Amino acid sequence: MIDHSLTNSPPSSGTSLRGSIGVAGIVFLVIAAAAPLTAVAGSLPVMIAIGNGAGAPAAYILAAAVLLVFSVGYAAMSSSVTDTGAFYAYVSKGLGRSTGLGAAALALLAYTTIQAAIYGLAASTMQSVVVRFGGPDLPWWFWAFILMALVAVLGYRSIDLGAKVLGVLLIAEIALIVALIVGVVVKGGAHGVDAVSFTPDAFLSGSPGIALMFAIGSFVGFEATAIYGEEARNPKRTVPIATYTAVISIGVLYALASWAVVLAFGSDNVATEAQSDTADLTFIATSEFLGSVAADILMVMLVTSLFAALLAFHNAIARYTFALSRNGFAPQRFMSVHSRHGSPHAGSALQTITAFLLVGVFALAGADPVLQLFTWMAGVAIVAILLLMILTSIAIIAYFRHSDTDNRLWHTKVAPVLGTVGLLGITALVIANFTTLISGSAALAGVFLAIIAATFVGGCLAERVIRRRELASA
Repeated sequence: MIDHSLTNSPPSSGTSLRGSIGVAGIVFLVIAAAAPLTAVAGSLPVMIAIGNGAGAPAAYILAAAVLLVFSVGYAAMSSSVTDTGAFYAYVSKGLGRSTGLGAAALALLAYTTIQAAIYGLAASTMQSVVVRFGGPDLPWWFWAFILMALVAVLGYRSIDLGAKVLGVLLIAEIALIVALIVGVVVKGGAHGVDAVSFTPDAFLSGSPGIALMFAIGSFVGFEATAIYGEEARNPKRTVPIATYTAVISIGVLYALASWAVVLAFGSDNVATEAQSDTADLTFIATSEFLGSVAADILMVMLVTSLFAALLAFHNAIARYTFALSRNGFAPQRFMSVHSRHGSPHAGSALQTITAFLLVGVFALAGADPVLQLFTWMAGVAIVAILLLMILTSIAIIAYFRHSDTDNRLWHTKVAPVLGTVGLLGITALVIANFTTLISGSAALAGVFLAIIAATFVGGCLAERVIRRRELASA
């Protein structure tokens, strides 16, 4: 049954978010969450080393293609549903309130864990940068909490301010990546310029499932185009354009950047190089083709890239909490909108507390910020977000079957079905390789997958409890 409890337009007055963000601002927020430099310097070397080697760029193309097809129905539905809950709101509209709350629980789990993961990687990188330039060797968790405080301040303020900060950081980040691409291509790489990376043989070599898993993980944060609909100028136009622009931009940037790194070592040698020095692969390429100063700048920019991602995910989680509260599924205090900034400040504060507790647990346990905090939490987030996207894709199909707001065959039927099939295929590959993603422990993989399943079921069951309370109060 379709849930009509969510209105097609957000409430006015004190429960409506405010902002004047445009297409560029939303695209900045989405690409910032994807953290391009983090993908190029962090995920890509791993994809090459244990995935499909020189075929890694093709994995980004395939992931982008699937998400682009998914985006057709997603953008079409955004014209009918403007709600900061995004995936949650869409699933509720198409599959009912119970499934919608299950989706909301998955979303909160996905973004909370991916943010915690990034805090681990960002803090570790910050620690290395400070030491490299002569600063004190402080514990990683110290830097994690410093970054958390900065994110808390910006998350509390207007989304327009956050978008401006992310915009500046992102322009510098992309400029460095483009410089690397141009530098490698102009100098002809290690053994000349070739297109081997984009051939079927290259993609299917080694373990393409692992490469595709990291590629799709690099797009996490994708739904932010709809999350900021209430704070956008003309959301019915802004959100669809921003969605297509973000997916295409991220896909093209990742494909070209990964291709440049492959060329920097040669398509026949890059896998060996990645396996021997995974962590420094992109830095070595940058030093070789742009100089040692550029490599140092890359290290600093990696910190700002991770900070941008932290702020983007913080904003997304705060708005999910706001949407749940406004629709009666969370304490009413979290639907409070700041009188000056127009932001969901209560949800933002809650997110800061949650991040502090989760990161604090890993810090107290003496966990490694990268091998454990980052790797484990990123693995949980990738599976959860894929399941959430599948639910959303199915919900889009169901919604347009019962709605006459859009009768375009490709946008409301064909593309959503193809997107669902593609997402199911990717999810199957990710789960099949999930043990690799979280350090090779089958037992730990089982525990995390069980947590993901329990989170969704718990969200669905929560709707029954809420319904009983509503009936009792009536």
